[in-house]
Amino acid sequence: MNKDMMKSLVGKIIKIDRGGPESRIGKLLDVNEDHLVLLTEDEGVVYYYTHHIKSVTENAKEQLEFNIEVPEGFTYKQSESFHDLLDSLKFQWVKINRGGPEKLEGVLSDINNDFVSLINKEEIVRLSMYHIRNISYGLKIEKAEEEESNNQSSQEKMSSSDKQQSKQRVVKSESSKSQYAK
Repeated sequence: MNKDMMKSLVGKIIKIDRGGPESRIGKLLDVNEDHLVLLTEDEGVVYYYTHHIKSVTENAKEQLEFNIEVPEGFTYKQSESFHDLLDSLKFQWVKINRGGPEKLEGVLSDINNDFVSLINKEEIVRLSMYHIRNISYGLKIEKAEEEESNNQSSQEKMSSSDKQQSKQRVVKSESSKSQYAK
């Protein structure tokens, strides 16, 4: 992908690739020499290695859904190259490649020019640098408003169902009293 063209999309909602397990919609935060930074709703900040990006779709008519407000002062890892980014993520829990058979996660333990090593439980997985399409390390923005409204509605549902159960108990206990009174 052309770096200058991609720079013109910074701050806009875009879709990386047209479909498939690596396709994501998000806000383009930054473009570097060989990677870009995308903020997604579900997975937080995802770093895409540009060699593997097949297409970019711009949200020209606001048809791509993205419901996250980026807070002021939001920070994420920045680096000049993808290799430097991987170095900065060393010894952190990462997810490599979003989907498909090569989806991996674990602690990034070793990085060199040919491969990276991930540790997950009893396994050490070595993945060729060439086959890393994207990486994330768990930095997310929570959907505060949506969660608050969900919590309120679930509390309201619980309190109305509790009220209903108490009414049923009262009715049962009154009917029990009337049985014993006879």
